[in-house]
Amino acid sequence: MAIPTPHIDQKDLSKIAETVLMPGDPLRAKFIADTFLTDVEQINTVRNMFGYTGTYKGKKVTVMGSGMGMASIGIYSYELYQFYNVKNIIRIGSAGSYDADFKLYDIVLASDAWSESSYAKTQGGYESDVTYPSEELNNKIIATAKATNTELKVARVHSSDVFYRQNFDDYKTIRKEHNCVCVEMESFSLFHNAKVLGKHAACALTISDSLVTHEATSSEERQNSFTKMIELVLESI
Repeated sequence: MAIPTPHIDQKDLSKIAETVLMPGDPLRAKFIADTFLTDVEQINTVRNMFGYTGTYKGKKVTVMGSGMGMASIGIYSYELYQFYNVKNIIRIGSAGSYDADFKLYDIVLASDAWSESSYAKTQGGYESDVTYPSEELNNKIIATAKATNTELKVARVHSSDVFYRQNFDDYKTIRKEHNCVCVEMESFSLFHNAKVLGKHAACALTISDSLVTHEATSSEERQNSFTKMIELVLESI
């Protein structure tokens, strides 16, 4: 495939760092670039999926939105890995809690991702319903959390293709049978793409709402207030 790709309008490979942070929301990518990075340059605007490259404490880093769902992050992560020489993608997103012990603003690092999705089977013939992050990246994030006294919970997450389920109480069965503590919509496919392409991936999440207590954050809070998670991941890289 020629550069630029259909979804990333960047001809210069050097403009995208080897490590990319991927929030789902492109406006959160802009917030991160504006708040945490210096010498920032916008590297993508296609479909308003904003991407920016800058430096954090002297380290070159790119932050770019992934959109919502496995199909969307599947496209962007594949193109970044395969065509832009990206080595590491760390998803930084929000999740809904399945467990009363996982409360609003808790930070969860995915130990693995369980899903009913057919993404991995369709993409590469992978039959399992669990995909795994990079042990190397996870260990860096865990070590940084310890060094900075940041509370971090490491657990299995549920990657769902469906946001609005007809049976709201499905989450109780998923929690019990598959040991998932929270739900998001992207990491299963991200981990699969990293595996098949010989790259690295991780997923850090902030609990934004609870299916147990029905507490929730606003869209503005999700866009602008997950700073502890963002700082943890930036320090890790």
